[in-house]
Amino acid sequence: MKFVHFKKNNHVAVITINHEPANALSSHVLKEISLVLDELEQDQETRVIVLHGEGRFFSAGADIKEFVQVSEGNSGFTQLAETGQHLFERVENFPIPIIAAVHGAALGGGLELAMACHLRLVAEDAKLGLPELQLGIIPGFGGTQRLPKYIGTGRALEMMLTSEPISGLEAVKLGLANHAYPQEKLLEEANILAVKFAQKSPGSVKAVITLLNASKTLPYQEGMEQEATLFGELFKSNDAKEGISAFIEKRKPKFTGK
Repeated sequence: MKFVHFKKNNHVAVITINHEPANALSSHVLKEISLVLDELEQDQETRVIVLHGEGRFFSAGADIKEFVQVSEGNSGFTQLAETGQHLFERVENFPIPIIAAVHGAALGGGLELAMACHLRLVAEDAKLGLPELQLGIIPGFGGTQRLPKYIGTGRALEMMLTSEPISGLEAVKLGLANHAYPQEKLLEEANILAVKFAQKSPGSVKAVITLLNASKTLPYQEGMEQEATLFGELFKSNDAKEGISAFIEKRKPKFTGK
């Protein structure tokens, strides 16, 4: 791995994008993110992931210099967009919760990656935006679809048509981010939240992610039926037995993921 690294501690894996100077999401970076997810998905010890960028930025977007290397015509750029979309859909549906810790700037593809994560914690002075229209193009990694789901169509349209970023504090007010912190405390707070998540049963966490993602596309009644099915299945797990026993015995549960 040249641009993407991770380390683990107490069921929490921290993925770091380190592609100087702006952590641009080149094809190599996207591939390495996918490879890291491959490894962590098979790791029984990892229960939560924190994703952040090294240096000044979370990610300032796609690697614009690579655009000139894409084959001419619509097909090459369509394939480029589909590659990013497929990876970010995998992030969104990943069975382990992924927390984006955003500082500096999350622009273009950087914001699209953060939006695909399950939660976003931001530095108060971070800049989040989709400035692609300044290049005569549009967001291509899911930005036009995810942003309005978080902040509404009107505000999403304004952000994209003006190409102007918003601050981390404003992102929280709009519902795009969960919490904002001073930059120096961002990773500390992300780890605190990750540890809280890691104390829950992995099976229950995975089920919640599945159901919340399904609620975006499934009719209400089908979602309710899927919830009832997973509710019944989880009661068969050892973690459910442990959780109920711990509650009765007034102690903290020790979930094993089984």
